[in-house]
Amino acid sequence: MMTIANVNIEIKIGDIANQPDITAIVNAANAELRTGGGVAGAIHRAAGPALSEECRPFAPIKPGEAVITGAHKLPNKYVVHCLGPVYGVDHPEDTLLANCYRNSIKLSEKHKIDSVAFPAISTGAFRYPIEQATDVVMSVLNEICVDLIYLKKLRFLLFSQSDFDVYNRKITA
Repeated sequence: MMTIANVNIEIKIGDIANQPDITAIVNAANAELRTGGGVAGAIHRAAGPALSEECRPFAPIKPGEAVITGAHKLPNKYVVHCLGPVYGVDHPEDTLLANCYRNSIKLSEKHKIDSVAFPAISTGAFRYPIEQATDVVMSVLNEICVDLIYLKKLRFLLFSQSDFDVYNRKITA
């Protein structure tokens, strides 16, 4: 764990849909904010069909955009949905990915949320290389954490040991 300004940053391997001690989780959403594979599928399955209903009026969203909904059957209060860039397709990838994290954090702050859990956005099916994606995350955290009032804990939930190792190395560097 590390701290930037007054924000504690944790990294773990785990299930984003099972974080009962976190106020909001972030969904690595698709543009239509529907059930999909990976993170979006896990979150929508755990939340139940009411999440898809609540998401419908917000769709479609563009890469880098974020919206917030209730969490329904999840153990959290909110779900922040953001669309990360598809690596090699959506340009400029680094700016769009940074906007995804930045907009999710700003939306959380606007709703006075004290804790947020993120997956490694765009690093799965969207093929963003984990090393570069983690550099983007760290850049955003160093930029934005100093201005946060409500957000006190950010947790990054990684899918694999190798992703965890990259985050651990870069966050503690």
